[in-house]
Amino acid sequence: MSGWVSGWRGALAVLVVLAVGGAVGGVSVAQLGPPQPDAEPPAPLASPEPVRKVVPADTSVIEYSYAPLMKRVAPAVVNIYTTKMVQAGGNRIFDDPFFRQFFGDRFSDEPQEKRKQQNSLGSGVIVRANGVVVTNHHVIKGADEIFVVLNDRREFKARIIADDARLDLAVLKIESAGLPFLPLRDSDAIEVGDVAFAIGNPFGIGQTVTQGIVSAVGRASRSAAGDYEFFIQTDAAINPGNSGGALVGLDGKLFGINTSIFSPTGSYAGIGFAIPANMVKRIVEASQTGGKVLRPWFGATGQEITSDLAESLGLDRPGGVLVNAVYPGGPADKAGLQVGDVVTELEGRRVDDPASMVSLLATHSVGGKVQIRVVRDRGMMTLAVPLVAAPEVPKRDETVLPKGHLFAGAKVANMSPALADELQLDIMGKGVIVLAIERGGSAHRSGLRPGDVIVSINNKPVRSVAELNAGWTGYRGMMEVKIKRGDQIVTGTFRQ
Repeated sequence: MSGWVSGWRGALAVLVVLAVGGAVGGVSVAQLGPPQPDAEPPAPLASPEPVRKVVPADTSVIEYSYAPLMKRVAPAVVNIYTTKMVQAGGNRIFDDPFFRQFFGDRFSDEPQEKRKQQNSLGSGVIVRANGVVVTNHHVIKGADEIFVVLNDRREFKARIIADDARLDLAVLKIESAGLPFLPLRDSDAIEVGDVAFAIGNPFGIGQTVTQGIVSAVGRASRSAAGDYEFFIQTDAAINPGNSGGALVGLDGKLFGINTSIFSPTGSYAGIGFAIPANMVKRIVEASQTGGKVLRPWFGATGQEITSDLAESLGLDRPGGVLVNAVYPGGPADKAGLQVGDVVTELEGRRVDDPASMVSLLATHSVGGKVQIRVVRDRGMMTLAVPLVAAPEVPKRDETVLPKGHLFAGAKVANMSPALADELQLDIMGKGVIVLAIERGGSAHRSGLRPGDVIVSINNKPVRSVAELNAGWTGYRGMMEVKIKRGDQIVTGTFRQ
């Protein structure tokens, strides 16, 4: 092996000498062949000199750097720090009977809980010259005060103008103008292998740039903070404090907002995720029109296509969504979608599973239509689905059941497509849902849980809060109540 390496290096040295000789003596590559039969062999060099290393006169010819790009985009990435007051645990020993046996009540006035200030750090991106900043929802969640520190060290107090926990995005506003900002890239055009730079404030040490490539697109993350798990994956180092920072490309445009990492230790492990710029665009637009993000509602549910299902349906590969329920009168129903159809594409983008279909739909605004490709009876067709928000029919009528009610202390509401979408429940669900339970109340003692849907009382369907209240009025004796808990129906017997 060592002899092979030596031979290889020797051959390389010969090539280097030949190349240098060509550069110095003016011999062209065509002249560096075997001597012709009628040509005289070249005369050997009398006293060969060592190869000299010369600095090129114009270093720009051979020096490549991302520095000009970073000088242009880095000023648009900001540091964000928040403050909030939290309860610090008091000394509960003063409530202990054993302690009071010896010391009495002399410490009864000792405050049991103290408030202290808690700080957190993150990153953000300026996306408008007038001071519109995008960051992650989890960076500013629960903050009493939010401060934005620019690249030039100027500091501004910020206010929230849009916040969406499901997207894990928030939009802030600072009072300034003429700021550097990053334009948004069409994230649907980003491909695996594109060069990417992550810019942020990892560990609070100050602005840092890391470089890598786009490792995957349309990736679902098990560690994401938001519910729309459709991310750009990158191997550019992302660490705690990078959240809310920028993922940019070679064109200086924003690929997405860095949001999470996949790591067994909590630190960089080569897998990071960014929320695509098209989703960022949605919330920025919403922030300019009141701050509420209206999401298109598909009006159908489905399941992932396994290998066995693909074979039975005549598909050449697993992928897509097998429709198993269509909401009557919903957008999918109006488009002509049927139970048993397989949705394979949405606006030309491949649909791999239900999560990817929901996330692809979430990048569109309410209004207009989207084209979906559907396999039906082993044939292909295209349907146009209207982009509408989920309706709140019936009205939710949130009510806390009063004292004396069997489920007193339960906060309930009418199920509707809008509420089901908000709570990520089955859109086909009907009845009265339990939103919260007051501890110690009769609802809590009965075993009722948040998320339960009260379906019927004594086999009489409960379709509204009003019917739930009417079901108890004037009734005495044993009552059978059916509750949907997850995918199961639970039956309970109660005495009124």
